[in-house]
Amino acid sequence: MQTQRMIEALQEVFIAADERDWERCRAALADKVFLDYSSLSGIPAQELSAADIVTSWMGFLPRFKATHHQLGNFSVQDDGESAIVKCYGTATHFFPTASGQNVWAVVGTYEAKLARWKDGWKVTALRFNLRYQDGNLALAEIAAVE
Repeated sequence: MQTQRMIEALQEVFIAADERDWERCRAALADKVFLDYSSLSGIPAQELSAADIVTSWMGFLPRFKATHHQLGNFSVQDDGESAIVKCYGTATHFFPTASGQNVWAVVGTYEAKLARWKDGWKVTALRFNLRYQDGNLALAEIAAVE
């Protein structure tokens, strides 16, 4: 039962982001989160406030007409008060273009650390490990100007 709640806590971050429910997304994160997307962005890993993370995503994800994060193949290690959840992840970003190259897909794995709070599990660290990208790799730039 707790394992499923841990998985759902991680999923909530991405489902809420795809639905642009920023309050729900923020609520799934601890106040401070060690975020590492360096394999995708080149930006060094750092501890950020949940508010700063969500604000950044609010400026990026709505550029697209739709995004879809899909997680699977979960493994969970927990000690009752904290947990590490690992999984595969795919993020597709859709924005219609004149060329018909409308999708940018990012594929990799996630490793999340979670902590038990009085109201459930929250993400305290999130690392994305890029495996590959496919589709229109310029889609984020195109969506930003249109």
